[in-house]
Amino acid sequence: MIASHRWKSAVVFVSAIALFGAGLVLGANKYGRPTSIIHLSTGEWTSDSTPEQRQAAIDGVKTMAAEIPGIKNIWIKAIRVQPREFHYAFVIEFEDKAAADRYIDHPAHKEWMKIYEPIRKDSRSTQVTN
Repeated sequence: MIASHRWKSAVVFVSAIALFGAGLVLGANKYGRPTSIIHLSTGEWTSDSTPEQRQAAIDGVKTMAAEIPGIKNIWIKAIRVQPREFHYAFVIEFEDKAAADRYIDHPAHKEWMKIYEPIRKDSRSTQVTN
């Protein structure tokens, strides 16, 4: 009887350990490491720029995304921007380095710069990949 009790206790203990281990595996945060390139721009509008001009510049990011091959995704709604003096942020995701390189000289980008540059007081851009 004592041996039977020990055996049952061992089975319960091993089962508890297995359940705990499974919980760790299933509860672990999953994340990816994509090889796309993320282009993040933040900046400050000029004091004399109008809300319509600012919106046209942000809408221009959508236009570029539709016209420039290799743009996968965009983000245009800034939730929080730093430094505090900065007003906007947008992100463009490129499928690869070649797409990011094409963006600079693409006619859609050059057209957008005609809208964006006159009302951009200051900006910062960063590109990141894995």
